[in-house]
Amino acid sequence: MSGDTIELVVVSLLFVAVLVAMIKEWVPIEYVALTVPVILLVTGILSTDQILRILSNNALFTVAAMFVLSAALERTGCIDYVGSLITQRVGGAPLVGIAGFLLFAVVVSAFINNTPVVVVLIPVAFRLAQHYRVAPSRLLMPLSYAAILGGTCTLIGTSTNIIVDGVARDYGQPAFGIFEITGLGVIVAGVGIVYLATIGFRLLPDRQTVTGTLADLPPRSFLTEVIAPPGSRLVGMSLEEAKLLNLRNARLIDVIRSDESLRRDLGGVRLAAGDRLVFKAAVGGLMTLRDRVGLTFDPKSELEEVGTRTSELFEGIIGPRSSYVGHRLAELNLRRRYGAYIVALHRQGDATRGNFEEDELQIGDTLLMEGPRQGMHRMMEAGDIINLAEPRERPFRPAKAPIAIAAVLGVVILAALDVMPIAGLALIATLVVLATGCIERSDTYRSLDWKVLIVIFSMISLGTAMEKVGALEAVIAGIDGVFGGLSPLAMLWFIYVLAWILTEFVSNNAVGILLTPIAIGLAHSLGVDPRPFIVAVMFAASAAFATPVGYQTNTLVYAAGGYRYTDFVKVGVPLNLITWVVACLVIPEIWPLTPR
Repeated sequence: MSGDTIELVVVSLLFVAVLVAMIKEWVPIEYVALTVPVILLVTGILSTDQILRILSNNALFTVAAMFVLSAALERTGCIDYVGSLITQRVGGAPLVGIAGFLLFAVVVSAFINNTPVVVVLIPVAFRLAQHYRVAPSRLLMPLSYAAILGGTCTLIGTSTNIIVDGVARDYGQPAFGIFEITGLGVIVAGVGIVYLATIGFRLLPDRQTVTGTLADLPPRSFLTEVIAPPGSRLVGMSLEEAKLLNLRNARLIDVIRSDESLRRDLGGVRLAAGDRLVFKAAVGGLMTLRDRVGLTFDPKSELEEVGTRTSELFEGIIGPRSSYVGHRLAELNLRRRYGAYIVALHRQGDATRGNFEEDELQIGDTLLMEGPRQGMHRMMEAGDIINLAEPRERPFRPAKAPIAIAAVLGVVILAALDVMPIAGLALIATLVVLATGCIERSDTYRSLDWKVLIVIFSMISLGTAMEKVGALEAVIAGIDGVFGGLSPLAMLWFIYVLAWILTEFVSNNAVGILLTPIAIGLAHSLGVDPRPFIVAVMFAASAAFATPVGYQTNTLVYAAGGYRYTDFVKVGVPLNLITWVVACLVIPEIWPLTPR
């Protein structure tokens, strides 16, 4: 085989391997993505200069800047303020209140990244569910869907729109205006909200959250520490022999030896002098411990026994920017730092109370924790766990809110007036919010979703390689050979459904990057304007409603709402079909399939 043929085979195999690896999730998606430019460099398909040029792609910088601007709005309390107003002024009619809540999610997500919107509004959804006396599962999935639909209403609503626009411009297409897709977005979002507030609401399940699955645990109790003094008759005994594992009025939750927790294997612990035992119990239970066993209260904790050691249950979720992601619970020392004990872990529809402390935490994991209120609030304030019961306790910077709002409005208005490309405006606005202290430096780094940025960079690298070796032409020729008899309108419907199916299993940004050149090539082969095909990819790449892993916001609400995988299929597939039909009917009316 010639060198060109070998390169074509390598890139084609790499394309297939990346798609399969992303679908199967053998390893984290960012690891898969990072291998792409490395392989392209090692094989010589792309040069170092070509890789570096990709790093300077304006879409990549625009997405990064919008992450920071979204974080500035979040950090100054703008989203929380409106969310609090919703909880305070909910109406008496559930349909009106829920529709208004979803509409708010749509509007906000049209201008800032939808992931932080969902993060902030999850506790609001729990409050609304309590107010209307419905299960949180009735609101959390619609919240995610509404945020996704809102992101399709403007060019900056989601990183997918920005990326598709950037790729299209690389292929000689005119840039999209910031509100060019708003008409279509509003129509699709409007139909989607009507579906979610009516038919979809009836299809939604009543699922228990992690707290509900562990209803046998009292919401409020007391923690106390007792110490095994030298000479105690219990020294050397196992906990079972000492009859400490099945106390009637108290529950042993930890044994601490030299500041090390032994709770992961309580059954194998033999008591040693100086061991501290942590009991959870009602007040009456505590009073019986001295008389029932040969232990003495630690003098330092006795004063805190009924007062400051009050223990409560808290439910929290691991957010997309949590530093806990990828770490084992045993590594985090939550007991030492905050006095917190993890009672249960809820992941992918299953709640467990077993030995889960060796599992690596993932985005969307829901934790049921118990500990003193003050310590639990300090843990929530650190920002690694989102409190599902109430809005986050982190102090905001409301005095800076007008600056953050003005910065985002400046990008929107000046981009609409075509004063400067969005990339330049977003960078200027980012500098403004940083220089004025709207967001702290540590929050700035955490606001950047590095996984998304890595995937964008890698997929642009793969798309560049596919174009260079002729793989794009081969894919377009193959599709044209199979579906060449279709009319331009039918091909539009086909491209939309292809993007929709792929984005349920593969990163939406990856789908947008890889399918946009194919859509443009198919439009050229049909002799029509590529614009409608680009818009179809832009919308369909965000239409991830049928699986909990198709979009990050779906993953966030998956465990929080106690959902099963099939719940997303039952509610999401009809929404996919509705948006597919509506979009493909409206797109040709706004962007006609006219001959080139």
